[in-house]
Amino acid sequence: MNVGTQRIGRVWISSIAGIGLLLCLSATLAFGEVASPTIEGPVSGGAGHPSIAALAFDLATVGYVQEEFFIGGTASAYTNVEPLTSDGKWTVTPGATAPYKTRIVVYRPATQRRFNGTVIVEWLNVSAGLDAAPDWLSAHVQMIRDGYAWVGVSAQIVGVEGGTAILGMPAPGIKNIDPARYGSLSHPGDSFSYDIFSQAGEAIRHPSGPPPLGDLQVERVIAMGESQSAFRLVTYVDGIDPLVQVYDGFLIHSRSAGGGQLSEAPQPVITLPRPTLIRDDVRVPVLTLQTESDVTILGYAADRQPDSQHFRLWEVAGTAHADSYTLIVGATDLGRSPSAAHLILSAHPIVGFNCGVPVNSGQLHFVLNAAVVALNRWVKYGVPPASAPRIETTGTPALVTRDAYGNALGGIRTPALDAPIATLSGLGGTGSSFCFLFGSTMVLDGATRNALYPSRAAYVSAVSRAAARAVRSGFLLTRDARLIRAGAVTEPLLEQ
Repeated sequence: MNVGTQRIGRVWISSIAGIGLLLCLSATLAFGEVASPTIEGPVSGGAGHPSIAALAFDLATVGYVQEEFFIGGTASAYTNVEPLTSDGKWTVTPGATAPYKTRIVVYRPATQRRFNGTVIVEWLNVSAGLDAAPDWLSAHVQMIRDGYAWVGVSAQIVGVEGGTAILGMPAPGIKNIDPARYGSLSHPGDSFSYDIFSQAGEAIRHPSGPPPLGDLQVERVIAMGESQSAFRLVTYVDGIDPLVQVYDGFLIHSRSAGGGQLSEAPQPVITLPRPTLIRDDVRVPVLTLQTESDVTILGYAADRQPDSQHFRLWEVAGTAHADSYTLIVGATDLGRSPSAAHLILSAHPIVGFNCGVPVNSGQLHFVLNAAVVALNRWVKYGVPPASAPRIETTGTPALVTRDAYGNALGGIRTPALDAPIATLSGLGGTGSSFCFLFGSTMVLDGATRNALYPSRAAYVSAVSRAAARAVRSGFLLTRDARLIRAGAVTEPLLEQ
């Protein structure tokens, strides 16, 4: 689709001899135009590889290709037609326009035979001051197993131009990290991020230049984002998606109360109400995945809503906004080692963080794997994911109700929680920077562990039963259940 072409579903409006003629080929409502950006690439030069916080192994070893492309054109900001309400049923319209040029990173199967037809498009996260791919990091094992393609979009200005990120952290921006490679990029500001994200999806569906997916035949395009990126996807789903209809589904991971600003300075500042629900007439499937930290610290409890035709909420007990997998294990995980299921006692997960207690090890990544599969099946076949119980909370602000071992009641249960050897919480994190969102892992004392599991075999049996329940409930994949059981056989914390 060329810049300026208006796509209006299956209803087209034209004029003959000055008389408006409405050709109604269906009852589909009109929706707005999405410009098809220019595409350059694959990009080379500079450091010789994309600048992104993601994996630490060569994707070629798992049959994947890594490439990077520049996309550019003119992007629109948006403004609301009427006041924004908590039900998310908004009407927005394009506002100011500005030129832009940003990048997308592509990880794809090397052959069509390996490709399952689905592209996951992640809104890259800039909370720590650089472009990061937390959902790819957490769920890459499953995406590679099933042959998904993944595209990361530098949608926000901090990731490209630098500046100051959330919590005042300095943000270098990829232009400053690798000016030889990225010096030509230009981002006009986050008011334009929503249209940039739409145009990235359009570049995947209908490329007007070198195809980012090569010769792969794209069948479905699903948007995904974690933390700050999830905040902005809430705004996208409620306000932008009804206009542009680019994505076939959304996985919103670890959102807060409310969402991202619709528009911000120097454009008019348009903030969202709190709470902000996903509109109940949402067009395509939306799966929201939340941790204990999100429900409590980020205030999401006020935004909870019932499941509906196109909405599912999964809350995972005993988990944190970020954990030992995302901070320590995930970057090198090939999906073959049972150690990915082990509980980890580390207060210093990565350079730059000095946490006061061991961070959470609640096995969220395994539930995220199941969420990716469930959402893809929903989009492809119309089969919705299982409905999940909510984490049990009381009061306002919400407090988690806990069992005798300090673990949350309710919610989606992982084997680490239902065969406990530790208290796993989304709370209790202390120390520098984002440590308050990393939760905690506190090993149960030896007497308690011995009473629960008189032998290693008893522990392995308890883990196996818990994993089987999670598989039957639809919140754990069979392959991951086997990995978790193998991890129980060698779990080091059982002996402490």
